[in-house]
Amino acid sequence: MRITIYTRNDCVQCHATKRAIESRGFAFELVNLDQRPEAADDLRAMGFRQLPVVVTDQESWSGFRPDMINRLRLVAHA
Repeated sequence: MRITIYTRNDCVQCHATKRAIESRGFAFELVNLDQRPEAADDLRAMGFRQLPVVVTDQESWSGFRPDMINRLRLVAHA
């Protein structure tokens, strides 16, 4: 499963999301909007207004969502 996390340097929810996904053993691609500001336009076009944004093969969400992070396990093992 491919996981991409869109984040910024000083985002508390972003750090919490990264830690939670790492602690479950998932690899992910990190896109830092401080380094790639043009990616913010893509996220806005997809309807997102807050960070982090997590995009997987099956779904996407924004904010620190432990419930959605826990669902990654179910999807990965299905």
